[in-house]
Amino acid sequence: MSIRATNQADVIPLRPLPAMTPALPREPLWRDLVGEVLRHERRSQGRTLKDVAEAARISMPYLSEVERGLKEASSEVLAAAAQALGLNLADVLALAGERLVSLAAARSRPRTPGSSAVGGHRSVRSTGPAGPVGSVGPGGSVGVMRPSGPPGGVLLAA
Repeated sequence: MSIRATNQADVIPLRPLPAMTPALPREPLWRDLVGEVLRHERRSQGRTLKDVAEAARISMPYLSEVERGLKEASSEVLAAAAQALGLNLADVLALAGERLVSLAAARSRPRTPGSSAVGGHRSVRSTGPAGPVGSVGPGGSVGVMRPSGPPGGVLLAA
């Protein structure tokens, strides 16, 4: 018998490996949701990061990090970015809130084989005193619909 043959052995685990249970998607972070709203609106307007950053008087790298959910922006920065996009802070926060509610609903639904964690093609539309504020479309994409009434009347509940 060679030395190599004597050094080979079967490994027997002491404890069984944990059963693979499907993990729930992580809880969404507010900064991710707000960043999604800002990025979606900027892209839907066909504007560049540079253009919006200059209009908001924010550095382009910082705005990029906010859009990607890497930075937690102050309310002043969010208001400036929203204004540069033709929105107000309430619009951005309402859209992010709607997205959070739709993700929370998707997380709480019972899981069945073949069901989607995002919730499929479900739409959520909020109508308040100021008219339709926004929508969450297929695959959870965020869309902006301009309020049709007087400003105000936005209520966020979590």
